[in-house]
Amino acid sequence: QVQLVESGGGLVQTGGSLRLSCAASGIMTSINTMGWYRQAPGKQRELVAAIRPSGTTIHADSVKGRFTISRDNAKNTVYLQMNSLKPEDTAVYYCNAVGPTSWVPLYAWGQGTLVTVSS
Repeated sequence: QVQLVESGGGLVQTGGSLRLSCAASGIMTSINTMGWYRQAPGKQRELVAAIRPSGTTIHADSVKGRFTISRDNAKNTVYLQMNSLKPEDTAVYYCNAVGPTSWVPLYAWGQGTLVTVSS
């Protein structure tokens, strides 16, 4: 059974930083394309960053230069370093494995971790 447990969210001021963690069990993050998503109130969930098994990363334009996705294969954990946070980054953040070409999330969502950026 696949479990994805997100952590590291919290309340931060504009310009601050947070590092989110996604601990995976039942899958190996090193051989899956892993993505970080976010869902703001009243909006659809969106993909903000992904990392392929090769280590290649992609970041949405809205977070490029501010957020960085990475992983620790030994810990089977994926991270999202978030710098220069803005109020519009406020959302619940989730991780999931995604189809490498379809970009469709593959597993049930975890509980997510809430990030709140105050102005």
